[in-house]
Amino acid sequence: MPIAVDIDVMLARRKMSVGELAERVGITPANLAVLKNGRAKAVRFTTLAALCEVLECQPGDLLRYEPEHASAEPAANSA
Repeated sequence: MPIAVDIDVMLARRKMSVGELAERVGITPANLAVLKNGRAKAVRFTTLAALCEVLECQPGDLLRYEPEHASAEPAANSA
């Protein structure tokens, strides 16, 4: 997935636990873990807004785009 999630970085900067963040945002720790570990297929804007409010950050501090590189090696010339 080309979208990387940096919630753990913001948690460390704010010295906050996953459990505390989940409680303050109003989601389960399990759902926060799915999002934090990059396994979520979607995130509601209301959840993203709540994360930003609690962590005092911008959406770009939590999400970033990392293009998937097709690193196919060129075939060796066997002449």
